[in-house]
Amino acid sequence: MTTVSYEADIVAWANEQAWLVRNKKFDLIDIEHIAEEIEDVGKSEQRELAGRMAVLMAHLLKWQLQPERQGASWKRTIKEQRKALEFHIKQVSSLKSKLSDSQWLGAVLADAVTIAIKDTGIENFPETCPWTIENVLSHNWLPANK
Repeated sequence: MTTVSYEADIVAWANEQAWLVRNKKFDLIDIEHIAEEIEDVGKSEQRELAGRMAVLMAHLLKWQLQPERQGASWKRTIKEQRKALEFHIKQVSSLKSKLSDSQWLGAVLADAVTIAIKDTGIENFPETCPWTIENVLSHNWLPANK
């Protein structure tokens, strides 16, 4: 039995569980919570990918619909998100399949539209992604103005 409760102090619990595993005290580890935490790592990686993609797509939408506001700041954000996405996908290659998942992309676009509406006040954004994923991630591509 562990001495630190998962609910009481997750950091102390995690340190204790790591010690138990390293010291091969397998009969004492909190299997259920460890399994949950391992699953949460994957969910966290997916949330990071989705969040970065939503920010990128929001800026691409704003770029396309507000040509008068295009500037270095938006370009920098687009460039930074693309680099971060490329790095993240290289580090966690299993996430690459998300990029071809239309349901996932739809949810990400919905988040991007929410961000873009909040930032611009414009509400006539597309309901489906108007670009290919290759364009979205391409370091040299920007959408044409509407």
